[in-house]
Amino acid sequence: MFRLLTAFAQRLLRSIAFVILLTLINTLILPTAAWATSSALGVDNGHLSSCPASDNCVVSQDGDPKHAIDPIAYHIDRDAARKTLLKTLTVVPRTEVIEQTDNYIHALSKSRIFKFIDDVEFYFPPNESVIHVRSAARVGESDLGVNRRRLEQIRLALRDLNI
Repeated sequence: MFRLLTAFAQRLLRSIAFVILLTLINTLILPTAAWATSSALGVDNGHLSSCPASDNCVVSQDGDPKHAIDPIAYHIDRDAARKTLLKTLTVVPRTEVIEQTDNYIHALSKSRIFKFIDDVEFYFPPNESVIHVRSAARVGESDLGVNRRRLEQIRLALRDLNI
């Protein structure tokens, strides 16, 4: 009888530990509803949102030295530049365009292992031949430079395509 109770207690403890582990994974690693959207997106009065204080964002408009990145210049028709950018985004790993207008593109880019989401934005201001950019992680303090590198790779790809 004692062995039976001991075996039952061990199974119960294992089950409890498993439930706790699943809860931790669901809370800390998998995307949750809080990560699903970000309120600081889009163009407001001709500007992309500024970056938060954390080290996981870059922006080409009004960025402080830590977050600043150059806009992407182009020398072709604005609509052709937009179409070329959209084609380029189709080959950026784990990136999906979720919103596009005549002057704005919003894409989501997911990290390989933990599937963290970065918001990547492109703004085509009127009367300027540049694409303003913003890329920001939704969670965390640092992205280890991933957002800056992603935008620089897109810049290089567009330069290779002679925009």
